[in-house]
Amino acid sequence: MNSKGKRFGGPKSNLGLASVFFLCFLFFLAGFFGSTLLSQDLPSVQSRPRILESVEERDDSMPHGETGEPRVVSIPFQVLSWKPRALYFPNFATSEQCKSIIEMSRSKLKPSTLALRKGETAESTKGIRTSSGTFISAQEDKTGSLEVVERKIARATMIPRSHGEAFNILRYEIGQRYVSHYDAFNPAEYGTQKSQRIASFLLYLSDVEEGGETMFPFENDSNMGIGYDYKKCIGLRVKPRRGDGLLFYSLFPNGTIDKTSLHGSCPVIKGEKWVATKWIRDEEQDQ
Repeated sequence: MNSKGKRFGGPKSNLGLASVFFLCFLFFLAGFFGSTLLSQDLPSVQSRPRILESVEERDDSMPHGETGEPRVVSIPFQVLSWKPRALYFPNFATSEQCKSIIEMSRSKLKPSTLALRKGETAESTKGIRTSSGTFISAQEDKTGSLEVVERKIARATMIPRSHGEAFNILRYEIGQRYVSHYDAFNPAEYGTQKSQRIASFLLYLSDVEEGGETMFPFENDSNMGIGYDYKKCIGLRVKPRRGDGLLFYSLFPNGTIDKTSLHGSCPVIKGEKWVATKWIRDEEQDQ
């Protein structure tokens, strides 16, 4: 038993151990050189994204007509509703443009008035619209801010500038509001019109700390046929933010009035609200 044990640790066993170590060394060398070769190939794989990054941005512009424009323009917007068709445009105008419009309007403000329906008087409609405002056309603005905004509105609506009324610049102080109403004129209530308002674009010129939202109480046919109190601020409400725009359509494509376009301005609770309204009609306007 002892001799067998001694023989296990003799020269033959030493030779076997040496073979094992030699084979391990060969595997180590193979692994080392193999990993080196693979690492040299990696840059060619990783270089592909760099090739993509170096490609210049594609020009998507197309040949244009005499009244077209030479480049692609992106105007971000969010669809707020399909009933009525209402779109929200963040950062539509710069803060500097908004401040410029406010300053040129401040000294011209007068109590806002209403287009009266048959049988209405200024006394009977008192309290419906309590803001102050003024009308200023883009041609009257020497700073050019209103022209820039007006051109951008035309791009957003694809309705020519000539179809817009002069800007109605409005200021709402604490407690002031505009009760729910339609911008389009129902001939049965207002008589025959030379042209019709088809859309409205509101550019918010200031932030409002609290209140002052633009509301759509009949959005998606809600609150209809329940004896809605037109003074209530309910339904879809859009909070004013300086530089943001709101576009909504008063008419369907067939020219009839969209009843869900009823809208109003909630009372200002804290702060002050400034807004520039552009009413757009179905025929060219003289400004």
